[in-house]
Amino acid sequence: MAPHAETAPPVSEQADRRQIAVQGVLIDVLSWDVALGRIETWAANHQSRVVAICNAHSVITAKHDPDFREAVEQSDMATADGTPVAWTIRRLGFPTQERINGPDLMIRYCQRAQHTGQKVFLFGNEQATVDKLMSTLKAEMPGLQFAGAICPPFRPATAAEDAEHIRAINDSGANIVFVSLGCPKQEKWMAEHRNKIHAVMVGVGAAFDYHAGTIRRAPLWMQNMGLEWLHRLFSEPRRLWRRYLTTNTAFIFGALNQFRAAPRRPERKS
Repeated sequence: MAPHAETAPPVSEQADRRQIAVQGVLIDVLSWDVALGRIETWAANHQSRVVAICNAHSVITAKHDPDFREAVEQSDMATADGTPVAWTIRRLGFPTQERINGPDLMIRYCQRAQHTGQKVFLFGNEQATVDKLMSTLKAEMPGLQFAGAICPPFRPATAAEDAEHIRAINDSGANIVFVSLGCPKQEKWMAEHRNKIHAVMVGVGAAFDYHAGTIRRAPLWMQNMGLEWLHRLFSEPRRLWRRYLTTNTAFIFGALNQFRAAPRRPERKS
């Protein structure tokens, strides 16, 4: 595991993987094409892989939850979800870093899967939402193959239930499992099931709700301006106000401190 916090090198190189520490949390520096291509290769070979989608809330949570931090740092890919995280990576020396978020990753991958024949499995959320999601995606992408879906209980699964979930996913022949359990629960679940589930696991948070239409996503201009969190806050104020007040504020102060501590790049001479 990479060293933590300010003692860690700002950029980590691991074979074909490049990561940068955002407030001490390692996030992958990569494009949409590279991200989708890697997942597609892993999925084609039924490799047990974990993809964490990291926004400002993830970064702050990782500072205070060692188990969650370990799950993110041991993932096979940790993408810059949330415009603040992508902006931070650009500011730290990678100006072309794209925002690779859960809802868009899910749709883009499903669009590929309907042509490659890879099978998609849905894990998490509520049955009504998942039913609507599957119906919506099948209407938009007739060639998409669903291997199955499981909506686990909100309480912790028993050992027998967990074993049945693993068996059902593996027997289905799924290439990729989209996991909608919310942060940090989904990242911990994926980490616990590495090498047990023979498919790529991707934590996509609220993507099921967005694509099923049960939660309205922010307009594109708000997404581009980094204001998707504000749209969500207005949509679910009672549930999200405390989270956004604390985590967004903490992320901003953390980013300012990191920018001050970052070594200045040498000026170009004309």
